[in-house]
Amino acid sequence: MKLLFRLLAVFVAGMVCGIVGWIIGAYIGGNYAVDFTFNGIRGYEAVGQLGFIFGFIGGGVLCWLIVFKPFRSRSRRS
Repeated sequence: MKLLFRLLAVFVAGMVCGIVGWIIGAYIGGNYAVDFTFNGIRGYEAVGQLGFIFGFIGGGVLCWLIVFKPFRSRSRRS
C-alpha cells in the first residue's frame, strides 16, 4: 500500500509539473517560437506539447528521487 501511494505521488507530481511546463511552453511558443514545428503543429501548441513532455518527465524523476531516497546515508556504527 505504501508503494502504491509513492507511485501515485510520483504520477501526480509529474502531472503538475507537466501542466506548468505546458503553460510556460505555450507562452514561449506564442511569443518567441512562432515558427517552431513539432508533431505536425506550429507555434504555441507545439512548444506547449514539448513543455508538457519535459515537465512530466522532469517532475516525475525529481519526485522519484525525493520520495524513494536512493541516496540514503549510512547509519553510524559504534
